[in-house]
Amino acid sequence: MSTPTETTRLAGLATGLESDLRRYLRGLGGLCLFVLVWWIGAMMTQPSYLLPGPADSMRAFIALFQTSTAIVVPVVGMELVLPTGLAHLTQTLFHYVPGLLLGAVCGISLGLAMGWNGSLDDWLRPLVRVLRPIPPLAWVVFAIVWFGIHHTGAAFIVFVGAFWINFYGAYGGVEGVSGELTDVASTLGVQHDRSMLTLVALPSAAPQIMTGFRTSIGRCWMIVVGAELFGAPGVGYEIINASNNLAMATSVAYMFLISLAFLCMDVGFRLVERRVLTWR
Repeated sequence: MSTPTETTRLAGLATGLESDLRRYLRGLGGLCLFVLVWWIGAMMTQPSYLLPGPADSMRAFIALFQTSTAIVVPVVGMELVLPTGLAHLTQTLFHYVPGLLLGAVCGISLGLAMGWNGSLDDWLRPLVRVLRPIPPLAWVVFAIVWFGIHHTGAAFIVFVGAFWINFYGAYGGVEGVSGELTDVASTLGVQHDRSMLTLVALPSAAPQIMTGFRTSIGRCWMIVVGAELFGAPGVGYEIINASNNLAMATSVAYMFLISLAFLCMDVGFRLVERRVLTWR
């Protein structure tokens, strides 16, 4: 026989599942509506290659995995033979991942330092205000001159984009730490500045830092496609190359591939975020 507590818990679980199901069904409905509008638009567009329909795009997507392409792993120099779509996605990841991670580490570190240290903030704030409005893609010419047309140059562009997003996430998180928290910590014996930062400010700012990093995951996919326009190998270059040959369905297929890669990364990071922020 169920106790009142168990009955309440089961009722709450059922309500939560029903709410999740309703939300997923709405999302599926919105996706189906988008595909319908896309299909109608493709039917009405002439010549037809200007806007390939869902069926043509799906066939092009499947074709990406029916042939193989050899790529070279940077630094190591090892050759990999992968399905064409996966090969070009891997090439993009060779500069996307290092740029994202290095930009996040540097941005979060500087954001924490400036948000916590008023003197450092006074020194560097004017410089930040000068550099921040410059779009990451504006650095393409310098990336070509400094690093050449390859993975390093594209990684630098991604680094710039990831740096500022994570910088402001960390800076805003630390700057918003409640004075009451630091007062309580001082009362409990936390006196040193470094201890206050690691034990109080960093945990308090963690939600904003995590949100900033999650934002940079998506934003840097947009940036990396632009970074590949100047010739760096990867999905972005293949999108432009296909469009130059009027193979628009192939361009859309590569866009699908980017969306799937982002979706996998976003879902994975959300799981990590929930574990890290279980206290919230």
